[in-house]
Amino acid sequence: MKSPGVSVRPIKLLDGECEVNEVWFDNVKVPAENLVGEENKGWTYAKYLLAHERTNIADVNRAKRELERLKRIAKQEGVYDDMRFRDEIAKLEVDVVALEMMVLRVLSAEKSGKQSLDIAGLLKIRGSEIQQRYSELMMLAAGPYAVPLVEEAMEAGWQGDYPGSAIHCAPLAGTYFNMRKTTIYGGSNEVQRNIVSQVVLG
Repeated sequence: MKSPGVSVRPIKLLDGECEVNEVWFDNVKVPAENLVGEENKGWTYAKYLLAHERTNIADVNRAKRELERLKRIAKQEGVYDDMRFRDEIAKLEVDVVALEMMVLRVLSAEKSGKQSLDIAGLLKIRGSEIQQRYSELMMLAAGPYAVPLVEEAMEAGWQGDYPGSAIHCAPLAGTYFNMRKTTIYGGSNEVQRNIVSQVVLG
């Protein structure tokens, strides 16, 4: 990363953080001793690694954990009694279970030596959309309590941990804004749909 010609440009996200970056390579020279694998096979290796990254982006365990958190927030905020809101939670839960089955199918195929990573794009698409949905539903459940955590407001007392407050909802806006990036990184979902249509559908 410190080689001449490599430059990193932070991208400021909606939540104000810069955890995503552009990396630029301008006539970068790689010494022969730093060569990984065969020369001119870099993109082949990168595609293999990207397929694994896209499988990881699906992040089923996190989705299951956040689904339970969504249910807790909905119950605490009194919106769990709303049948339509519960329907949205149920649809999300069905999608999380389906995603888990797809991940298990990929892992099983890879273990048996089959070409399993062709559908990694599908996992990335579904997983990232699920992440955006549960963060949005949490915001809806929390309502005005989901505003960003503001230190000055905490000091003033209106967003503090006092009887009747909803301190558990304070970080939800930041999570919501942060999750907007999931359909872009690791290859945008639009690009993934093109890959799936070419590789899977022919």
